[in-house]
Amino acid sequence: MANAKGPGRYAGAIDCDLHPAVPGMNVLLPYLDEYWREMVSVRALDRLNLALTSYPQNAPLSCRPDWKLADGEKPGASLQAMQEHVLDRYQQRFGILNCLYGAQVMHSGDMAAVFCRATNDWIRDEWLSRDPRLRASIVIAAHSTEHAVAEIERRADDMRFVQVLMLVSGEVTLGRRQLWPIYRLAEKHGLPVGIHAGSAYRYAPTAVGWPSYFVEDYVSQSAAFENQLQSMISEGVFAKFPGLKVVAIESGLTWLSGFAWRADKTWKGVRAEVPWVTRAPSEIVREHVRFTVQPIDATDEAAAILRLIDHLRSDELFLFSTDYPHWQFDGDAALPDGLSASLLRKIVSDNALATYPRLVKADRAMEIAV
Repeated sequence: MANAKGPGRYAGAIDCDLHPAVPGMNVLLPYLDEYWREMVSVRALDRLNLALTSYPQNAPLSCRPDWKLADGEKPGASLQAMQEHVLDRYQQRFGILNCLYGAQVMHSGDMAAVFCRATNDWIRDEWLSRDPRLRASIVIAAHSTEHAVAEIERRADDMRFVQVLMLVSGEVTLGRRQLWPIYRLAEKHGLPVGIHAGSAYRYAPTAVGWPSYFVEDYVSQSAAFENQLQSMISEGVFAKFPGLKVVAIESGLTWLSGFAWRADKTWKGVRAEVPWVTRAPSEIVREHVRFTVQPIDATDEAAAILRLIDHLRSDELFLFSTDYPHWQFDGDAALPDGLSASLLRKIVSDNALATYPRLVKADRAMEIAV
C-alpha cells in the first residue's frame, strides 16, 4: 500500500466525513405530518436558506472546483456525483454521511426535532438505501436533550446509522451534565459521538466577540474543539461513560500537541478540583478521542502526522476522510506521501473499524456474503 500511487492507495478505505446536501425544503416535506407541512407554508420556511453559514455555499473552501455540480445544484446534493468523485474513485469500503443542515440549529426545540427527524428519514431513503457502502450519522438538535434522546432511540435499530452528530459550537459546553443522557444512550448502542466543525451561532464563534470575516470564523474552529475536549474531560464525561468514543470531525490537527501538553500540565496543578479525572488528559484523549485527517493544517502534512503520533504516543488517533465536497486537498492527495504501509492501513481503515462497532459487524457480513 505504501508504494501505491493515485486513488488505488485508498482501496478499501473507510471515509469518515462525507457531506450530503439537502437540496431544498421540498425533499423533506414528505417526511413531515400535516401540521408541520402547513407550518412550512405559513411561516415561509421553504424560502429560507438553511445551509449552515459556517460553510457558505459560494466560499471556495465549501466545494472543490472539480466537485461542483451543474445548473447551480448545491455541492454534495448528488449521490451519483459522490459515487464518481470519491466512493468509486477511491474504491471505498464504507463512507459515513454527516449532513450539515439548519435543522440542527433552529431555536424551537420542537421544530428542530421535527426537521432532524425528517433529515434522517431522507438520508435513509435517498442515500443509505441506494448505495450499500454508505453509513450515516444521526442528526440531532443537541440543545433539546429530550428530543435528541428520542431521535437516537428511534434510529438505534437501523445499523446503517453508526454515529451521533453534534456541532462543536452550540448553546453550552459539551461536558455539561444536561447532555449526559445523549452520551449514555450513545454508549449503550455503540454509537460514537461525532463533533463536527460548525456553529449554531447562539454566541460569538470566537472567545473575544464577533468576527468581521469568514476566515476568522473558520480559523477559530480549532479553539472551539480545544474548549469542548477540555469540557468533556473536566466534567467527567469519560469517567462516567468509559465506553464512549468521540470523533472530532474537521477539527484540524496541529493544535493537538499544544493542547495535550497544556491540559496535562494544568491538570497536575489543579487536579483536586476535578477528582474524577484520575488520568492525565492526554491519556483520556488517546483512549476516547479520534480525529478525521482532513483538513491537515500543516505545510508538511506527513511530518505533522508523524510528530503528533510521537507526541501523543499513539497511531490509533486518526481516521481517513475526504471531507467531500469541501476543498481540503487537490487531486488524489487525501493523505500525504511518506507514511509507512502499516500506518497508512491504520488510518485508511483499521482505526475506523476500532472506533465504529457497527462497521465491524457490517464488514463481517460483507465478508460472509463474498
